[in-house]
Amino acid sequence: MTKQTSAVLLNYLEGGVSEIVLNRPDKRNAFDDVIIQQLIKALEVTERDDQTRIVILRSEGKHFSAGADLGWMRRMADNDHAENLNDSRELARLMSTLNHLSKPVIGLVQGAAYGGAVGLAACCDIVLATANASFCLSEVKLGLVPAVISPYVVRAIGERQARRYFISAEVFNAQQASEYGLVHIVCDDEAAMHARCNELLLQLAGNGPQAMSAAKDLVFAVSHKPISADVIEDTAQRIADIRVGEEGQEGLSAFLNKRKASWVPGDNT
Repeated sequence: MTKQTSAVLLNYLEGGVSEIVLNRPDKRNAFDDVIIQQLIKALEVTERDDQTRIVILRSEGKHFSAGADLGWMRRMADNDHAENLNDSRELARLMSTLNHLSKPVIGLVQGAAYGGAVGLAACCDIVLATANASFCLSEVKLGLVPAVISPYVVRAIGERQARRYFISAEVFNAQQASEYGLVHIVCDDEAAMHARCNELLLQLAGNGPQAMSAAKDLVFAVSHKPISADVIEDTAQRIADIRVGEEGQEGLSAFLNKRKASWVPGDNT
């Protein structure tokens, strides 16, 4: 089933997979305030949908996204400080919603990913890119800074690379993005990228949905924190909680009895 929301598509695929698709190829999938709201709404729908286990974020056309739409930038230039602040807060809400979505998010990047689109990639859990994909934090060319995407991009590529690319606005390729940590898998072309995505979907389908959500939250809980007594206690509590939970009990039972867990597609006998 496909639900169309203007330039953003929400597709429901088999196996509990939902696709959120930027569908504005004639504008290189550039986004504005309206599209930001549509993306937030689509993400919130998948968050609430119990049938959705995995989310794919991708774009139609030759390019993932050119970043901010020129018309939107013109409007922002004419807006006062309060209006610009509200606009920026909504973009920040989009990034936070994507980053903290409880379901795994796979990002597929082809062609150009510029400006805020780099932030979208940084907020995905797993990112695949075609070999010809290119990335650019281009804001300083306009006398601006990549402000609201910076927490996610810095965590993805590290402070050292962020200092270079935030300042230089150089274009870097998919292989460099992989070396920096922004991209996990580089594929020869779009066909290979979609085939690799399907392999990942099969891999994720074998994992407990609640466990994947808990694992994602675990990363947030321990990242950039010293290994203190509080962190050690928190991790002990987390594994104890999930072991006695319904999904943990089912997973352990399936493993010990050499059968498939109930969430694994196909015959579970």
